[in-house]
Amino acid sequence: MPGPPPILPEKAALIMIDFQRDFCDEGGYADASFGGDREWVESIIPRASSLLRACRNTPNFGVIVHTREGYAPDLSDVGAVKKRRSEVAGAPIGRKGPLGQFLIRGEYGQDTIDRLRPLPDEIVLDKNTFGAFVSTNLEDILRSRGIEQIILAGVTADVCVHTTLREAVDRGYECWYCKDAISTPDEKIREACEAMVEHEGGIWGWLVTVDDVIKSISIERAK
Repeated sequence: MPGPPPILPEKAALIMIDFQRDFCDEGGYADASFGGDREWVESIIPRASSLLRACRNTPNFGVIVHTREGYAPDLSDVGAVKKRRSEVAGAPIGRKGPLGQFLIRGEYGQDTIDRLRPLPDEIVLDKNTFGAFVSTNLEDILRSRGIEQIILAGVTADVCVHTTLREAVDRGYECWYCKDAISTPDEKIREACEAMVEHEGGIWGWLVTVDDVIKSISIERAK
């Protein structure tokens, strides 16, 4: 299988998916739902930070987008199926926790973690879906900037990241899946998500590391 094409900074978008306190911090939604330690997410935050910093430091980089999953305080945009699933998982959307109501817009836990906090000129999109395209104006933002390539980092691999990845591919974007900046609590599911990217000749894009992306950006920047 051939390697990925060069990343063209002016045509690239970095999408940081759901690095929220509810998914990354103690006492959040993921903590209640998955339990156990948070090594699955703590291990990728330094790599995600390096990726974010590299894109920020690249002149003429296309756009940086941060997404946050979140719902209305009255739960009017939480469907019955999603509501039931969250209850079965042990973390009902809207339940009060140490960081506020789980996944409710405006609550402390719904916001991005401080270590990856967006800068004022970066785009923050709240979504009430797993995918970042269907319930936001993300596609309009990307099209208006001439974006053709998408670099993905975030949580969780099997839900919001893969859903966004597939939405992007269906819209014609070339995608880079940064495996050391994407995770989910179950290691087997994480590995399966990575394997699916390369299946059928790379049907969902390019499976790469953060260092691979930084190197590609640096080569193009030096030209």
